Amino acid sequence: MWLSALLLGTFLLSGPVRGSDGSASTAITCFTRGLDLRKGTEDVLCPANCPLWQFYVFGDGVYASLSSVCGAAIHSGVITNTGGAVRVQTLPGQENYPAVNANGIQSQVLSRWASSFSVTAGARNTALEAVGRSVSTARPSTGKRPKKTVDKKAGNKDCKADIAFLIDGSYNIGQRRFNLQKNFVGKVAVMLGIGTEGPHVGVVQASEHPKIEFYLKNFTAAKEVLFAIKELGFRGGNSNTGKALKYTAQKFFSLENGARKGIPKIIVVFLDGWPSDDLEEAGIVAREFGVNVFIVSVAKPTTEELGMVQDIGFVDKAVCRNNGFFSYQMPTWFGTTKYVKPLVQKLCSHEQMLCSKTCYNSVNIGFLIDGSSSVGESNFRLVLEFVSNVAKAFEISDIGSKVAAVQFTYDQRTEFSFTDHVTKDKVLSAVRNIRYMSGGTATGDAISFTTRNVFGPVKEGPNKNFLVVLTDGQSYDDVRGPAAAAQKAGITVFSVGVAWAPLDDLKDMASEPRESHTFFTREFTGLEQMVPDIIRGICRDFLDSKQ
Repeated sequence: MWLSALLLGTFLLSGPVRGSDGSASTAITCFTRGLDLRKGTEDVLCPANCPLWQFYVFGDGVYASLSSVCGAAIHSGVITNTGGAVRVQTLPGQENYPAVNANGIQSQVLSRWASSFSVTAGARNTALEAVGRSVSTARPSTGKRPKKTVDKKAGNKDCKADIAFLIDGSYNIGQRRFNLQKNFVGKVAVMLGIGTEGPHVGVVQASEHPKIEFYLKNFTAAKEVLFAIKELGFRGGNSNTGKALKYTAQKFFSLENGARKGIPKIIVVFLDGWPSDDLEEAGIVAREFGVNVFIVSVAKPTTEELGMVQDIGFVDKAVCRNNGFFSYQMPTWFGTTKYVKPLVQKLCSHEQMLCSKTCYNSVNIGFLIDGSSSVGESNFRLVLEFVSNVAKAFEISDIGSKVAAVQFTYDQRTEFSFTDHVTKDKVLSAVRNIRYMSGGTATGDAISFTTRNVFGPVKEGPNKNFLVVLTDGQSYDDVRGPAAAAQKAGITVFSVGVAWAPLDDLKDMASEPRESHTFFTREFTGLEQMVPDIIRGICRDFLDSKQ
């Protein structure tokens, strides 16, 4: 019963609509579940444009009855996201509902459930079309639909976050509301899509003294987290939330406890009423540790109670940024289902996790590599070693920093783009595999090519863009104009010259202040000593851009 309560959602059933064959179908919402229907066999109408990522579907072919009917219909290929008529057949419960990715929906595994349902194509409904709703033209499932079975433990790969739920276990909340709080946290955990490649969660209880209930590494499946949350005991005591927040920021997110490099660190603080201690210092510590603090406050203090609050601005001083995104309010612990999805959407918006953003995980670095004849094969290997050593310093991932490389002579060749490799090992392997071109030197054309073709696709992204130009000689074309255009496009340019590279050209390419963005060495072996300076320069510019 407790799991059913955790997953309880809202639904809406409207009156019957007559189809072209005279049958009556019931219009439902995107989130109506199988258990919300009352008949053994029922014809329903799914609306168009349901948000696929919000569907919760358990199983494949036969679905647990807590699954969304419309989500199951799309998953099975009965309809598309344009909506349409579906026939729902109630079935007995079963064990081992599998997780399968099909038609844009990742179903989830479930060990057992009391009832099930299957879906087939319903009658085409002209009445629904008459009121402007789209109806699916998809054919009924033939059993041969394309589907990809994935690791059931992977989770929601679009929501990568390491999350600590800091729950209120003080006398302020009491035993009854503590249990309601656990139910809400469970709902959030389910909707997040916990998995090995998705979000990881842990729980800390705040009371007189903080207690870590379980770490990020302990559970990587939603059902395991739900059972662990169910077993949490109420501790009581003062609501020393500041003490617990500081403790969690300092102790919880270690690699030994399951924190992952390059993944945003988040603490969601649940607070019933107000804290007994100060949150300001704890908020500062959390930001210093790169942790994004959310405050979910319930039952805000009344006007009469404000005199008992140590600092009425405690929310603004604790959160990552005082911009409204990191604070969330609920009037009561009762009827909280409608607050689950908006909170999950916030927690999955990794671009908004400002306190996790550092120069190491929030930059795009493009390397423009001179492959002209004057460089030579052996020196070209030293250039690639320089590129690798710079790249090694950054946290490269699909939601972190990214690296691209272009080699140029008179022509240009994209060795790999920002989206080709999303792990550090793959980037380093790609750098090692770059083959020396040999030819002339047209650095200006190469800068224009890189600005347009490599940085163009990521221009609107969240990362700050950097271009490192490496050359050993005089360019046969103008470099000043293309470099100015690159900088106007938001790209910070570092110029690195070797041997016969003219200092004037290097300065013309470099961003302001030119002295700190221009580097030169007589020998290719001198590139190694420049690596720390380039990394520091990128971090300096990143921090300056955030001021």
